[in-house]
Amino acid sequence: MDLDDQFRRYFGTDDLSTIAPSALEAGIERMRVDFGMEEDRNRRFALWSLLYLFNASPDLDIAFEDEDDREAARDFMDMMAKAQDAG
Repeated sequence: MDLDDQFRRYFGTDDLSTIAPSALEAGIERMRVDFGMEEDRNRRFALWSLLYLFNASPDLDIAFEDEDDREAARDFMDMMAKAQDAG
């Protein structure tokens, strides 16, 4: 899953600075719908991660049935927090 491809898929561009707020909201909503319908574990995690970056991810207990997936999501959240603190 290529990040730029996902940006183009959901927002019509890979340059997020050019997206109007309404288009951003619409893209996030499409991502939420796809996340809810996705059955592939890896793709589901990738979509959740992208939603997390937009502060739009569902709670872990709702998003992931498997504890290993919830733990991986916690690790991702910790990693993003550390990156933000370093920047």
